[in-house]
Amino acid sequence: MLRIYHARSWPWRFRMKQLRELGAVVLLTAAIFTPAIIAAQTSAPPPGGGLPDLIGPLRATPGVLGVDAAQTMSGKQVIFAWFESKQAVLNWYNSDVHRQLMNGFSGGGRRPDGPLAGIKDDSGPILAIASVTVDMAAMKSGGLKAATRQIAIELYAPLPGGVAAGGRFAPSALKVPGLVEVTLPAPASKDRH
Repeated sequence: MLRIYHARSWPWRFRMKQLRELGAVVLLTAAIFTPAIIAAQTSAPPPGGGLPDLIGPLRATPGVLGVDAAQTMSGKQVIFAWFESKQAVLNWYNSDVHRQLMNGFSGGGRRPDGPLAGIKDDSGPILAIASVTVDMAAMKSGGLKAATRQIAIELYAPLPGGVAAGGRFAPSALKVPGLVEVTLPAPASKDRH
């Protein structure tokens, strides 16, 4: 069946398609850059209790192999930090930035046996995953501590094996026994003469 559109309806439909595509680009941009915006904030919480910068100080900590940040589908802000050893984790743990953050949340309470007491001193690489869920509306009125709905710091060690094609999630400085790294071929050129 052949449809004939009024001359004025075609440009309107074309503009609606452009607006939908623009909306998709805006949403995608927001999803990609939200962790970076959070990471770019200053070290000290800004007035009103915003999120402190942890990425910069983490990267500057001796023994840190790499740092990355993301936002999960459930709304958690997540920082992944790879440390070369237990001592490197303790370097961060005892840093001024981390201590200030801990004191702001816990009021000074600490583990009786000390940090990382269950981890051997000669432990290899450690991945620390810090996740936080913040109610942004509550942060405006009550600050970061009052707005925090979930916070966790979890520690993991790499297992031997795995495959990485065209790059890795973990930094290349992290050595994983048995990891197979594959170089992907370059995409075919679109220029054909």
